[in-house]
Amino acid sequence: MTDAEDILKDSQCSLSENYAAQVLGDSMEPEFPDQCVVIIHPSDRAYNGAYVFAEVEGVRWFRQYLRDAEGEHLIALNPLYPEIPLRDLDWKIIGVVVQRNIRRKVKHYHPNSTADGIAVALN
Repeated sequence: MTDAEDILKDSQCSLSENYAAQVLGDSMEPEFPDQCVVIIHPSDRAYNGAYVFAEVEGVRWFRQYLRDAEGEHLIALNPLYPEIPLRDLDWKIIGVVVQRNIRRKVKHYHPNSTADGIAVALN
């Protein structure tokens, strides 16, 4: 049983329903400041440029997923944090961010679209 299945086994929630998480730290600033809330759509797939929750070698990360000629990478928006090249690693996408809330200011992201390979903000 996965962590999510274990948590949800006694709840009314489904593993396919969106869920909220609070961002901790500054690795995804300025788009996702510390303490903001994101809504995650559970998915095992992500488009190029999506903001994702991924598990890499057993560790979970909130990063931007990028695919280019050099392969697949997880990128922190804050340049102080290193990129995570995914080649030859055990990794999977857990979910894609579809909404961000900063002090009641909401921004939506389409879970399946890009504009020139960058996540599309809907508002």
